[in-house]
Amino acid sequence: MAIITMIYGQSGTGKSTSMRNFQKGELSVINVSNKPLPFKAEFAVANTQDYEQIKEMIKKSSSPSIVIDDATYLIVNEYMRNAKTTGFQKFTDMALNFWNLLQFCIYEIPNDKTIYFMGHSETAEDGREHFKTIGKMLDNTVVPEGYFTTVLKTSVQDGQYSFITHNTGFDTVKSPIGMFTEDVIPNDLKAVDTAIRSYYGIK
Repeated sequence: MAIITMIYGQSGTGKSTSMRNFQKGELSVINVSNKPLPFKAEFAVANTQDYEQIKEMIKKSSSPSIVIDDATYLIVNEYMRNAKTTGFQKFTDMALNFWNLLQFCIYEIPNDKTIYFMGHSETAEDGREHFKTIGKMLDNTVVPEGYFTTVLKTSVQDGQYSFITHNTGFDTVKSPIGMFTEDVIPNDLKAVDTAIRSYYGIK
């Protein structure tokens, strides 16, 4: 199984920018929203929101690390395409498509790959900040964060862009014991990837 990691946060808090330190051949990016990256990059970037194309790209990628940016729009765009469709079937389909992608990454991709699901955040009725989806089936039945051992959240304080590594009691952030000693680390996905690979003994 691939090591999958979730990173969520508000727009403009550094999710995409955190990829800036990867070099050519180290990372492949699947750009769901088809928007330009906020920095010049030498690594491969493909634009698609089609689930089957995404699976095929992940399977064929020669890069050790893969980012799906912005995974939230896989759900949002599917919802908008079917906005005029009545009934609950569309919500079932959205949940199933996203769940199938998670299962594909977990069970069909080699364990020397790291895959990052980046997405926006939202605040639930109970005040907890979590990965943004559409509909209660994904939130309450699938519970996307439950499939990830590591969930990081972006943060901006006094102009400093960071990742939050441990749960505050008001979010769904989590990381394995000892992977990150600090509650706040620099906004650098390459450094995060190095820490994950070191922790699990992946070259």
